[in-house]
Amino acid sequence: MRFGSAGRSAVAAAAVVGSLAVAGVVTFIASASDPAPSKPLPDTNVVVSPANGTQEATLGSRIEVKADGGRLTAVEAQDSEGHKVAGQLAEGGGSWTAQTKVKPQTTYTVRAVAKSDQGKESSSASTFTTQRPEKVNKVTISPGNGQTVGTGMPISILFDNPVDEDKRAEIEKALTVNAKPQAEGAWGWVKDYSGKDRLDYRTRTYWPSGTHVSVKGALAGIDSGKGGWFIRDYDFSFTVGTDRKAVIDVPAHTLTMFENGKSVGTVKGSAGSLKYPTRGGVHTVRGKSAAEVMDSSTIGFGDEWKLPSQWVTYLTASGTFLHSAPWNNTIGQENSSHGCFGMTTEDAKTVYDFLPIGATVEVKGTSSTEKTDVGNGLEVWQETWDQWQQRSALK
Repeated sequence: MRFGSAGRSAVAAAAVVGSLAVAGVVTFIASASDPAPSKPLPDTNVVVSPANGTQEATLGSRIEVKADGGRLTAVEAQDSEGHKVAGQLAEGGGSWTAQTKVKPQTTYTVRAVAKSDQGKESSSASTFTTQRPEKVNKVTISPGNGQTVGTGMPISILFDNPVDEDKRAEIEKALTVNAKPQAEGAWGWVKDYSGKDRLDYRTRTYWPSGTHVSVKGALAGIDSGKGGWFIRDYDFSFTVGTDRKAVIDVPAHTLTMFENGKSVGTVKGSAGSLKYPTRGGVHTVRGKSAAEVMDSSTIGFGDEWKLPSQWVTYLTASGTFLHSAPWNNTIGQENSSHGCFGMTTEDAKTVYDFLPIGATVEVKGTSSTEKTDVGNGLEVWQETWDQWQQRSALK
């Protein structure tokens, strides 16, 4: 059968939009109206630092997560004990940075989810362990967690090892004090009577009675310098109790107790002699003991005396106490002690029971001109507010 030219053109056109059979192979050729084949959506490159599998991540570093070619939608970091690490997501979601430094000798797991600019979701996980510190700096904190204290109580952090001066500002920044009701206060660096470094927090004026105070210290992972690294965080709280204070009138040989600003009783006593006058100013009760032997060797007087006493209320670390003095026959008549305020056993117990740790005792009318160092006990009220603020490393 023969075809004309018109017939051949029709067959050729049909072959273009249909199929071509060549040696048994069928090839489909798309027309201009068919959709273009879709390309795979790109992944977002999520990078976690420190890297997955790191066995000795650098101390003092922070966990960082970055998203290249997209944005982070979720980041979760926690240590092996399940404590979550708080972090800050950058504007736009390009990166996430932990708010605190990694703890020494700790394993962390980090999981991140990101979304590309085209909407494709991808995830990444990293597990790493931090270095072991060569030296650790531990602390002793007062008041104790859950304790009820007097209105003059400072927060005191005593360091086992020295703290370099250029490390102190970072330590202060890692500490947060929340008080309800709010009370203005500041941290100040002190040399403790023991010779150790100490960091105290005092309010501008006394705490209001009933104040609840919570303290958080994100110290883990911070370097104190030659004293070593901090390996843990701290979280504690305390309550300020009834407003109780005492005032010693040295010339009158009296101690008057005040509750909520009102006098509730006065006792007689014997303060320091003219040779050993009682230290003046506002002291803070730092501890108490129901019974103790007053040993002269502990305050620089050799073996001059060892006298049993009861109901001892500690003020300065150098030996200014309120206590019973049954050996003293001049109580209420003469100031004859070596600096303490001695009372009858009954009155000493009354004062002991009345004053909580953190209460203030003001000494008036003394002939002593010696300034009591802040570190000689909890003596933060020996300085004005302006003087105290100068002790901060953030000034």
